[in-house]
Amino acid sequence: MPPAIVDQEYWMIYFNGSLIKRGASTGIVFVLPLRVHMRYMVHLHFPSSNNVAEYEVLINDLRIAIELGIRRLDVWGDSRLVVDQVMKESSCHDTKMAMYYQEVCQLEDKLNGHELNHILRCLNEAAGALAKAVSDRELAPIGVFASDNTSPWFTMRGWNKMVMVHLL
Repeated sequence: MPPAIVDQEYWMIYFNGSLIKRGASTGIVFVLPLRVHMRYMVHLHFPSSNNVAEYEVLINDLRIAIELGIRRLDVWGDSRLVVDQVMKESSCHDTKMAMYYQEVCQLEDKLNGHELNHILRCLNEAAGALAKAVSDRELAPIGVFASDNTSPWFTMRGWNKMVMVHLL
């Protein structure tokens, strides 16, 4: 008898990239179908703009999801520019942004279903708080995965798995 077909539920992801004087950082909150939360903090150790930080976090979100075997995503971010570019509501006029956009498109092709949505910053506080904590050089709270990204996505030849260290 063939295996039963299981309807995959959507996982939700909230992402936020941040740029302040001390550097760029990102926060990611995965919400599993049973409402369990997985949280990630990533410190970007390279010159960045706020838009680069937003694309870096979106690419990390998608890669983490794919690595975990997640195939259906409902993604929420507060960067109107990134969401509009990826959803083809505005075009990329900058070469670097176009490269990021192309990578997001390639990663999206590995998913069975996804939505990318804009959310107001005030409704994205959990991911924003993680990004701010990284920028403020705070230690990761218990249960939060933290990592360092030393170079922009587009300088890497292929993608090496993001090494995540669970800080206790």
